Amino acid sequence: MDPGETAILESSLSISSRLSAPPPPLPAASLPGRMNVIDHVRDMAAAGLHSNVRLLSSLLLTMSNNNPELFSPSQKYQLLVYHADSLFHDKEYRNAVSKYTMALQQKKALSKTSKVRPSTGNSASTPQSQCLPSEIEVKYKMAECYTMLKQDKDAIAILDGIPSRQRTPKINMMLANLYRKAGQERPSVTSYKEVLRQCPLALDAILGLLSLSVKGAEVASMTMNVIQTVPNLDWLSVWIKAYAFVHTGDNSRAINTICSLEKKSLLRDNVDLLGSLADLYFRAGDNKNSVLKFEQAQMLDPYLIKGMDIYGYLLAREGRLEDVENLGCRLFNISDQHAEPWVVSGCHSFYSKRYSRALYLGAKAIQLNSNSVQALLLKGAALRNMGRVQEAIIHFREAIRLAPCRLDCYEGLIECYLASNSIREAMVMANNVYKTLGANAQTLTLLATVCLEDPVTQEKAKTLLDKALNQRPDYIKAVVKKAELLSREQKYEDGIALLRNALANQSDCVLHRILGDFLVAVNEYQEAMDQYSIALSLDPNDQKSLEGMQKMEKEESPTDATQEEDVDDMEGSGEEGDLEGSDSEAAQWADQEQWFGMQ
Repeated sequence: MDPGETAILESSLSISSRLSAPPPPLPAASLPGRMNVIDHVRDMAAAGLHSNVRLLSSLLLTMSNNNPELFSPSQKYQLLVYHADSLFHDKEYRNAVSKYTMALQQKKALSKTSKVRPSTGNSASTPQSQCLPSEIEVKYKMAECYTMLKQDKDAIAILDGIPSRQRTPKINMMLANLYRKAGQERPSVTSYKEVLRQCPLALDAILGLLSLSVKGAEVASMTMNVIQTVPNLDWLSVWIKAYAFVHTGDNSRAINTICSLEKKSLLRDNVDLLGSLADLYFRAGDNKNSVLKFEQAQMLDPYLIKGMDIYGYLLAREGRLEDVENLGCRLFNISDQHAEPWVVSGCHSFYSKRYSRALYLGAKAIQLNSNSVQALLLKGAALRNMGRVQEAIIHFREAIRLAPCRLDCYEGLIECYLASNSIREAMVMANNVYKTLGANAQTLTLLATVCLEDPVTQEKAKTLLDKALNQRPDYIKAVVKKAELLSREQKYEDGIALLRNALANQSDCVLHRILGDFLVAVNEYQEAMDQYSIALSLDPNDQKSLEGMQKMEKEESPTDATQEEDVDDMEGSGEEGDLEGSDSEAAQWADQEQWFGMQ
């Protein structure tokens, strides 16, 4: 064979051997100036192409499982993290935790390998190792998954495993919130303070400290340097003072301080301050001003959700069910992933006497936000009205744990005790509230409400109510309870004077209705009819006012009816027939339920 043929044969054999040989594994790192597939995955993740990352990373991980030599340990670690991130974005939290756990195991193996093996000297591996996902960030995302799964203990455990010096502000913030929720106050305070040390303008961390009874002066001292060095922050110390009053339950001083802030030109018409004012007025029992502030905040921010659950509740109590329904629809259009729309819809159902539906909506709200006090109160009230008092008590106690300065939580619990004839437990709770929150019109009235249930303590109830009305003559709950006491004593003239005085500067359905009852007792039928009519104009769902009108007609003597021309005119005009014809409709009207022991 000549030399030429030999060369051709060798060349053919060489090509054949290359074709039959298995493909070489992909290099662990890209060549200089070129991107490998991991770089593409990382860039898509950075670009927010989560669904694309999920699909590609899933395929690449399967390839890696079938051929372990295909990717380096660091590349597989990156793939697992990016795949877990895409699962987290799709809210598949359990699956994400599984992949994050695998990523951390891979990272441990990678660390051991890097310690055992000497460096290969591959210059291309250096930039790749520098862009590896942070192990601390992976643990934080795992903790986020656990919180979404309501596994707070696991979240705390994973974050506790991060050394203190390596904890970022967001890690400390999450730890602080988790500790507080678990009732571990000391580590919670430490974590909040660490957040402020790194970020002295973290206002939510400030609120966290104040909620844990840290003194306002101590909190303010932690922000003093930034107040003195950054322009236009002179309001911050007043802001801290205001919310210190909020968290100690001093509602009147909190209202005054926030009003002084809100009047400042730079902070005028701030939605958060208006929302806080509305909430404080509500806690102080000033529902009229609370509604006004909520409406003002809502006008400034039509997409406002925070606090709208309380606003909806107040509207429902006033009998404005159509407004409540409209509010619920608007909030659902904004977001159905918050508790507030469900609570508002639940208030509409509750005051329409659809307690089973209110119970479902309250449970849904709690599922979305287990810290929603208003959702707990809604569900507790629905359970109570369905006769499931013991279950209701559990929900009111949880509400008290979350909001120990909110009187309405205690009112709901005491109402449950009274409904189950546990007067002793109700008295103990009312006395504790009186001692804890101080002797104000609200706590005095609450204690008097319990005293009214026992004939032995009737006189004490009278004294307490007189003290409450001396402090706040316009406090409706105190007026209602004093009127109830006067009715028992048949002192109708005194009751009429009390109610006229209370109605001089405000209009309330319950007060007008009770005044109507008192007027009937002294045979003032026409004015009683007027009072019932006013009550129904304020709350068309107030069945008791309608019943009062019908009862008045039955009890009115024929002699009086013939002597009063206006009554004759009413009978001739067919208005009586209209009332009689409304009996079937009246059966559908929701009774004016007083959610937290108003009556």
